[in-house]
Amino acid sequence: MRIPPFGRFRRFSQLAASCVLGMVLGSVFYNSVFHAGYNALWLDNQDLRVRLSQYEKDIVTLKKYKNSSSVIKEIKIRAEDASARGETSVPDAVTVKDIVSRLGADLAPMRGRSVFDIDTDAKMARLLLGGKVYIVRDKEYAVTIRTMLVMEGVLQIWVEIGPARRP
Repeated sequence: MRIPPFGRFRRFSQLAASCVLGMVLGSVFYNSVFHAGYNALWLDNQDLRVRLSQYEKDIVTLKKYKNSSSVIKEIKIRAEDASARGETSVPDAVTVKDIVSRLGADLAPMRGRSVFDIDTDAKMARLLLGGKVYIVRDKEYAVTIRTMLVMEGVLQIWVEIGPARRP
């Protein structure tokens, strides 16, 4: 039995290898585009879920305190961007949203409190939540309250989220 010379199939094997390589590279490119789009959609979904829960809490509070004008009706928490200050380990957007929602749950007792008593409440919130460590996805993050502002029944809080530093 004779084996045919491989030289006859050399051109065919090169064409077949290039075709298979093109299919593999095309599928890798398509998969990366698909996952980037899906990731953006998932991040938007997480953001909308946090907003929806916040708005539901605000609706309940606004219905409860609609006749009084000097109470805290809404709490808005904003996370400052730590990358502008040169932080190297900045948490991703999903982690920030999770920490902000947990912080909102911790600040829920502030709803309905008098605006005129905010000086003692702000001190209490700073003492309780300043440097508090939240564990998200097996990583520890510390929250620092930078600014608290009350205007027209809305308590706005700017926080900075960074990695927890152990003493």
